[in-house]
Amino acid sequence: MADSSPRLRHRRPSSQHEPLPTIDDDDDQPPQDAGSPTQFELLLESPEASMTVVSILTALAFALRFYKINHPDQVVFDEVHFGKFAAYYILREYYFDVHPPFAKLLFGLAGWFVGFDGHFNFENIGDNYTDNHVPYVGMRALPAILGSLTVPVVYGIMKESGYGTVISAFSASLILLDNAHVAQSRLILLDATLIFFLSLTMYSYVRFRKLRYLPFSFEWWTWLIATGIFMACAWGSKVNGILAVFAIGIAVLVDLWDLLDIRKNPSIEQFWRHFAARAIGLIVIPVIVYLSFFWIHFAILTHSGTGDSFMSPRFQESLAGNELLMNSIELRYYDTITLRHKDTKVFLHSHPERYPMRYDDGRISSQGQQVTGYGHADENNWWQIVPTKALPETGRGRIVRHGDVIQLLHSTTQTYLLTHDVASPLMPTNQEFTTWARDDLSRYNDTLFQLHLNGAHEGEPVRSKSGYLRLVHVPTKVSLWTHRDQLPDWAFRQQEVNGDKNPMDRSAIWYVDEITSAGDGEDVSVRSTPQQAKTPKPLGFFTKFFELQLLMLQHNAGLTASHPYASVPVNWPFLLSGISFWTQTEGQKQIYLIGNLIGWWTCALALSLYVGILGADLLAKRRGIDPIPLAVRNRLWNSAGFFVVVWFIHYFPFFLMSRQLFIHHYLPSHLASALIAGAVLHFLLSETIEYPISVRGHSTRLRRRQWAELGTRGPIIVVVFFIALFAAFVYMAPLTYGTPGLDGETSTLSDCYHPGRFTSLLSRTSSMIAGQKAGGMKGLKF
Repeated sequence: MADSSPRLRHRRPSSQHEPLPTIDDDDDQPPQDAGSPTQFELLLESPEASMTVVSILTALAFALRFYKINHPDQVVFDEVHFGKFAAYYILREYYFDVHPPFAKLLFGLAGWFVGFDGHFNFENIGDNYTDNHVPYVGMRALPAILGSLTVPVVYGIMKESGYGTVISAFSASLILLDNAHVAQSRLILLDATLIFFLSLTMYSYVRFRKLRYLPFSFEWWTWLIATGIFMACAWGSKVNGILAVFAIGIAVLVDLWDLLDIRKNPSIEQFWRHFAARAIGLIVIPVIVYLSFFWIHFAILTHSGTGDSFMSPRFQESLAGNELLMNSIELRYYDTITLRHKDTKVFLHSHPERYPMRYDDGRISSQGQQVTGYGHADENNWWQIVPTKALPETGRGRIVRHGDVIQLLHSTTQTYLLTHDVASPLMPTNQEFTTWARDDLSRYNDTLFQLHLNGAHEGEPVRSKSGYLRLVHVPTKVSLWTHRDQLPDWAFRQQEVNGDKNPMDRSAIWYVDEITSAGDGEDVSVRSTPQQAKTPKPLGFFTKFFELQLLMLQHNAGLTASHPYASVPVNWPFLLSGISFWTQTEGQKQIYLIGNLIGWWTCALALSLYVGILGADLLAKRRGIDPIPLAVRNRLWNSAGFFVVVWFIHYFPFFLMSRQLFIHHYLPSHLASALIAGAVLHFLLSETIEYPISVRGHSTRLRRRQWAELGTRGPIIVVVFFIALFAAFVYMAPLTYGTPGLDGETSTLSDCYHPGRFTSLLSRTSSMIAGQKAGGMKGLKF
């Protein structure tokens, strides 16, 4: 009687340790004989059945993502940004964004393909596409196609990893019927592109690993290079796409460590061949592909646009029609100018008022004339450039150049800018800036400053608007610097200006904003030939690339403002909150990003079970018991372990970030958790595995094909689960598609799953979006 019962969890303990395998890959350790598969199991695992299942899943994916894709015919959520960026590509106008350009280039291509002329501005959430004749459906179709194709890729990952048709369909269904994935895939947003290429990266890497017994073959190189290319596409789609690089990097390090084992690879030369091949396929080629995205980006965006002000003057001068090209003028001695700080945009300012004798902390000041940062145009911002060397009467010898030592004379008070070894008002470690009477030469040396033009060659002229510069004090080597902290009322709450003892501080950068009067009395506009001013100046690709990369990192880290729909990473796997994308009070319509509760909690449970299973197995092994067959254990560590690495790498870093975070940041990890859920379900249903899965090499022994034993319970469980998953999807569909169907009396998931709160949530969201329009907010970049 006992023998006839299913051996689901009754695994034979062993009091003796099994000998260490010479190779611990699951393909090399035959599983226990599962017996002959039934005709039903053979039918399910046939290529025809597999193709039928994946075709049905793919067709459903397209149907769900294209259903009512034309609704709403209004700008939704971050379409205000990414639709606008597509328009900029069509108009060839430069813009700045924190994300790499690949996905946005695809949107620009899609817009061009469907006839978008780029003249719709995507200014506000709710702006109407139909009234402005925007072919928005064609642009939304791009992420819908990529989101739909993600489903068969997930199925393929599971099949290639050694799981059967039923388990593969289970994991694919978790993505197919997830409301969050569907909602993101129907709009002009970046996440569908990121997730699609992440899934392709995983699929390609699994295919590459299956060819480990045929190293350096054509197929082996094909899948290695494909992994690198798809990884670069994920990296180039969104700023957090770089996490795909780290995930694959960890898997490759484990792989190389395995290859270093002398039992597997006696030749160290062979190891270095493997190392070099992976360096080429997974470092060199991805970097080239990633750089190519930016090369195309710069090649298209050659005209002045909204992103000019983020970039350096040299960068701006490489854009046609830029203000710097049109209005940049060479500086000459005795010109009167205004100096502006690059980061805070305040003017270097002085006024007759003096520093108080004693500050609030008891320190004593010089009681000199105040020098501050002031944010508005004013005559007290005017400074005359005074030479410290003999000048010719006329000619180009009067031009101010990089490396010159100058004095700055404050025009209204006729005093020279000065700094000395006296602590500044707000920062005792920095030097005070003040001024000194023009006729008093006793402190002449303290009024000397050297001009350092960023990235300039020796003797390069200084120009207004187009040259970032540092003013370094000659005697003390401090840089003119300011910061956002305001001085007290005695300085009219203006910004403090002081001397930074790190002369190369990247924030101690200024530029000449305007020449208010020429020293020789001539019209300053005649100094530049109009034709020359209109010709963009060439700038090297890598100079542009590294400048943009630095700005992307800085601005991404600076997205720290609070937001009503922001959430913390610990809540994401449990789906405790979502994001309102769009709302319309008439008819109580709303698009609200929220996942499928059944699917997300299944994935969360699977993660917990996976950790528990491996933990229990490790504890049992410490007591000399082997509860899990070696081949099954290897499958859990190697196959599911890779999914866990991808999940962890795309999840844990968000705990270390201080920027705004939202539920959609978890979607790449959710995809990996769907794969883990399939692996865990397989373990729970069967103690056997499909074997072998790797491609047989020239020297590997031929193994008898074995199938995982799921019986009829596996398909029944998955079908029942699919029905429940579909029911949950349909229940939440009004929030996914923005269609009527929920009311205030309906218990929904949209407001942390509290019943009777949909109406209040809808009203609150409507007020918030209306406030954004009234206040000029254009949306939020996530």
